Amino acid sequence: MRHVIALDVGGTGMKAALVGDDGALLHRARRATGRARGPEAVLAGILDFAAELHAHGVEQYGESAGAAGIAVPGIVDEHTGTAVYAANLGWRDVPLRALLADRLGVPVALGHDVRTGGLAEGRIGAGRGADRFLFVPLGTGIAGAIGIDGRVEAGAHGFAGEIGHIVVRPGGAPCPCGQRGCLERYASASAVSEAWAAACGDPDADAADCARAVAAGDPDAVRVWREAVDALADGLVTALTLLDPRMLIIGGGLAEAGEVLFQPLREAVRRRVTFQKLPAIVPAALGDTAGCLGAGLLARDLLDTPDPSEVTA
Repeated sequence: MRHVIALDVGGTGMKAALVGDDGALLHRARRATGRARGPEAVLAGILDFAAELHAHGVEQYGESAGAAGIAVPGIVDEHTGTAVYAANLGWRDVPLRALLADRLGVPVALGHDVRTGGLAEGRIGAGRGADRFLFVPLGTGIAGAIGIDGRVEAGAHGFAGEIGHIVVRPGGAPCPCGQRGCLERYASASAVSEAWAAACGDPDADAADCARAVAAGDPDAVRVWREAVDALADGLVTALTLLDPRMLIIGGGLAEAGEVLFQPLREAVRRRVTFQKLPAIVPAALGDTAGCLGAGLLARDLLDTPDPSEVTA
């Protein structure tokens, strides 16, 4: 049975799958990334994990995987197949595509984790059928994926979609990127967690606790939530003014609040638009499987496009 290997590498864990021609997940596996062991050990663990998946496919389906796709965090050069920089993994200029291809003996596509997740949401998730979309996961930080006609735009230098570093509060909170007032300092799940922990006096409180308090009508939670939603709406309106997407797909941990987030967010965006066309604002559909599914799509694309440099996410 023809299949491909899909691997999504995160700072703490790796998700993997063997994916059939029809997109079905034939086999799934998870493993700790083990970043505490250092960058070389993380790389060795990825290569070993991929080799085990390859061997499983041969044993179970009688043939080698046709290709492999891998999604990683940080700065990624999809054209050269290089993991340029990943702070969480301690990587600099790792030729990951070539290393995996040598280990597995099959063509490999490398993608950025958020863009790869956006590829999956656009093709088989919430954005299916939309010719233009912006995928924005609200997690520890905020990134974005710009979807155009079934692909995701990486930009000239691999930085396209970094909506989290749009300045929405000039002169505001310092951001690790070097600017002040970046969107992710106000509207990411970690920013909401920090603000709510300070407001309620519980250092262990997080964004999910804040969302529950909002639903219960707690005025301090409502204030914290409104400030985050207002900042998010400011950033999204800037993005839609530049990109004119047909759909805004919101994912990540903060989106798990459901209508506690989406109802005020839709209203806040609607209040801000003037000449712009208001896009549909919808929750992501694939959850934490998006990166792995997107890696599978990159790998399946290779079966039709043998040159890895032509496959990007």
